[in-house]
Amino acid sequence: MNLNKLKLLAGDASFRKFYRSSNNSIIVFAKKNKHVNLIVYDAINRCLNKNKVKAPKLKKEFYNKNYIEIEDLGDNSIFKILKKKKNKLNIYFNIIKTLKLMQKINFKSIKTFKKKKYIIPRYTKNKLLSEAKLFLEWYLPRVIKKTKIKKAKNQISNIFDNLYKQLKLNKQVFVHRDFHVSNMMFHKKKIYLIDSQDAVYGNIAYDLASLIDDVRLKTSKTIKNKIFKMYTKLNSSIDEKKLKNDFEILSVLRNLKIIGIFTRLAVRDKKKKYIKLIPYAWKLIEQRISNNLLFEDLEKTLNKYFSKKIRAKKWK
Repeated sequence: MNLNKLKLLAGDASFRKFYRSSNNSIIVFAKKNKHVNLIVYDAINRCLNKNKVKAPKLKKEFYNKNYIEIEDLGDNSIFKILKKKKNKLNIYFNIIKTLKLMQKINFKSIKTFKKKKYIIPRYTKNKLLSEAKLFLEWYLPRVIKKTKIKKAKNQISNIFDNLYKQLKLNKQVFVHRDFHVSNMMFHKKKIYLIDSQDAVYGNIAYDLASLIDDVRLKTSKTIKNKIFKMYTKLNSSIDEKKLKNDFEILSVLRNLKIIGIFTRLAVRDKKKKYIKLIPYAWKLIEQRISNNLLFEDLEKTLNKYFSKKIRAKKWK
């Protein structure tokens, strides 16, 4: 297949490229890390579909040629719909129902199109904290003085470890790990999930935090609280105080991770379009840690090293 003759679609933060074919399908092309970007990508989609959560279905695989062909879901993302809608809560209610359904998945593994078993990994402490520390590896050295880098890294790293110890909920559920409205499509009157290859089993509050404190879509504090309440009403068996505790910790760690990832995308991969989102990621972090005893040490330390001027900077 000559990809140059196909329409190249706007990509995501991965190493995949997406092309629209003439036969109602999308070509997903990946040379780099193609096991994850093609095989695991489809395996998780299969897992979702088998559990009545909508995701793009595989049409054909051409793994040896670095691409697969999947169902075309169109261009109508939930992000686009929400940007136009004044009353957003009905849409969020359907998203929360999708989240609840997804969290019922208990597949430990799924067979890939290569007929091999893919075991869905766990979101371990090491994995979660190593992601949060992308903030320390990529963002921190570019915005503070060299003489302060080592001390700042050590202090913040220790705080991350302490925050992890404060998590209360032990139940492990299926976690999409990038559950935000830009990764949801509206197709055939249903919500479809995309970009699901990083799915794991982890804390039940993680995807809720991804959804509510979404760096790509600004929502009011009132909307955020209403979405959280929607979730607790549909999941009344979960201890709300513990859920709120874990939600806030994971939201903060996730958005610090995102600042690190967006910096890495700009510096290493020359994908600079995400840099403009960093100031809002900081605002989301500030909203969660302000006047919250849980984050007293973190707030004090972040204020010490990252001024308002640094946080608001839209560097190139």
